[in-house]
Amino acid sequence: MRRFLPAALIVLTGSALLRVSLLSDLCLRYVKEGLRPFLVICGAVLVLLGAADALLRLRGTAADADTGNPGHDEDDDHGHGHAHAGSGLKTAWLLAVPAVLLLVAAPPALGSYAVARDGSGAIARRATFPLLPPQGPLALSLTDFITRAVWDDKESLKGRTVRLEGFVTPRPGGVWQLSRVIVSCCAADARVVEVEIHGLGTPQADTWVTVTGVWRPAPGARVPTLDATGLTVIPQPKNPYRDAPPAPDTQPSAAAGP
Repeated sequence: MRRFLPAALIVLTGSALLRVSLLSDLCLRYVKEGLRPFLVICGAVLVLLGAADALLRLRGTAADADTGNPGHDEDDDHGHGHAHAGSGLKTAWLLAVPAVLLLVAAPPALGSYAVARDGSGAIARRATFPLLPPQGPLALSLTDFITRAVWDDKESLKGRTVRLEGFVTPRPGGVWQLSRVIVSCCAADARVVEVEIHGLGTPQADTWVTVTGVWRPAPGARVPTLDATGLTVIPQPKNPYRDAPPAPDTQPSAAAGP
């Protein structure tokens, strides 16, 4: 049976890719949405290759049985190659670890633990900004809010009520931050955007929320600050790395505390 292990590992790896990309949205925890079709294709190809390899090995075993040749299942030609085969199998088994994790308990998307240890919060400078609607509250993405707060010389956010969406990152000193993780390709190139929240107690870490409040100008602050007046707990979005404005029908359900 040892000769079938490489084929089994290939099928296992392909099945894991299909599970997170074709049968669920779990792949969006690790890569951007545009890469999903490629994961599906890779998973299908691996499953087919593994099945074809197993079929060829099965036919070889049957042919050996018909001719009375026991074959070389252990690669034991006078001891030469046995060590190489064993070393190759040990290395191949490393593929099984991430595959089994994806099949049994897929790791979550990056959250507050990653944010607390990240230093990539810089926002690219912008010179012009489109006009904001005269009516509020304004539903903005975190990136748009932070960019306006940092770079808009006209202070278009001043005095305006805004609504932002992200997950909770507790910070020392009784404050917390509304955070988003944004990826260009996959979780390996993730960068963090965050807004410091005042006026509300700290929800549980990694809880996804919509926060309503007013921008507090704070020149020289490490991150923009929001004086919050309301909060709504929401489910984690299907694509947690897409920095989008809150849904229009989201309403605050918790008043600001002392």
